[in-house]
Amino acid sequence: MINSNKAEDYKILSFETDVKVLDNSDNNIIKFKKEEESEKNKNIHSYHLFKRVVDVTLASLALVILSPILIVTSIAIKLDSKGPVIFKQERIGKDGKIFNVYKFRSMSVNNNASDLSVPDKYTGIGKFIRKTSIDELPQLINILKGDMTFVGPRPWTPMYYENMTEEQKHRYDVLPGITGLAQVNGRNCASVIDRINYDLEYVNNCSLKSDIDIIFKTFSVLLCKDGADGGKGTVQHDMDELRNQKIIQNYSNENVEVK
Repeated sequence: MINSNKAEDYKILSFETDVKVLDNSDNNIIKFKKEEESEKNKNIHSYHLFKRVVDVTLASLALVILSPILIVTSIAIKLDSKGPVIFKQERIGKDGKIFNVYKFRSMSVNNNASDLSVPDKYTGIGKFIRKTSIDELPQLINILKGDMTFVGPRPWTPMYYENMTEEQKHRYDVLPGITGLAQVNGRNCASVIDRINYDLEYVNNCSLKSDIDIIFKTFSVLLCKDGADGGKGTVQHDMDELRNQKIIQNYSNENVEVK
């Protein structure tokens, strides 16, 4: 009887001990996950903070070093056609916030930006500065203001945002950039869906290393004429592609609900 009681006591003790060990293990796992998450958030915060410091420093230096080009371009635009030197347009930034992007004017002032069926009318100097991406240099001011960064998804007009799926809108989880992963993988030559997918890939894996890689790759594609020209035909095609995908998605969702 004594041995039996001891055996029973042993079994009960073993059961309680097992439960306690399990509980402690679960707590340790939860604690580990929280610590891992906290460390990850800390690293992300440090990355964005460091990136902001680099952005402000490099943008300030670039404005000083490139000032001769900025001055010559401004004079050339003024002499080439009537109108302002700087073109401002509403774009969608981080978290869907609207801001004004700055560019050197490359089109005539009577160009109807809202009519996508008519090709853009580029000025003489406009064709050159667009091909060489000199028209993007005033965005250094956007970087100083905190609207943009050097590397990130390109800032697009509101019509793009309105026609994206909720998943695609995650490209706006980070600041838009002067250059990005999509720009070094086909630029405007790639379809709008492919460009969005590249942007999402960047957002999910952004790091200092990837930013440096993209900056170096950008220099090799600056003179890609087909990718830089764009035009209203391209925008119209983008809109058609985005609208078609939403129609297909809605149709698929309806079929799933019916089934």
